[in-house]
Amino acid sequence: MNYLFLATLTSLTLTGAAMAQDRILITSEWGELTAELADNAASEALASMLPLTVEMRDHLRQEKTGNLPERLPEVERQLDFGAGTLGLWGGDDFVIYYTDGRVPQPGTVILGQVTGDVSIYDRPGPITVRIERAE
Repeated sequence: MNYLFLATLTSLTLTGAAMAQDRILITSEWGELTAELADNAASEALASMLPLTVEMRDHLRQEKTGNLPERLPEVERQLDFGAGTLGLWGGDDFVIYYTDGRVPQPGTVILGQVTGDVSIYDRPGPITVRIERAE
């Protein structure tokens, strides 16, 4: 019984440490957000590019979108997204969704999820964001 408890505790501790390594910080003149990266090859490739600066523009009053310096690997896509979803449209088009919604085929690659109030981006106009690993 004690072995099971220790194994569970060790697993939770290691999982927590791994999750902390998969956090990013997104900063701009409008505020600062933290996000947890998804567990896929595209998110890993994004993390390997950090830190980076992305010029973003408003698109369809549901998202901010901007080009990454290089394409990310193709992984499974989905059509639905929620407020705070970090996505990839095309191979290098980074997206921060600030509303819930649905996109047409082929869908969006899910890169992660913002853990703060993403509504800071719910305003018209362009914004420059800095993306880096969270401490």
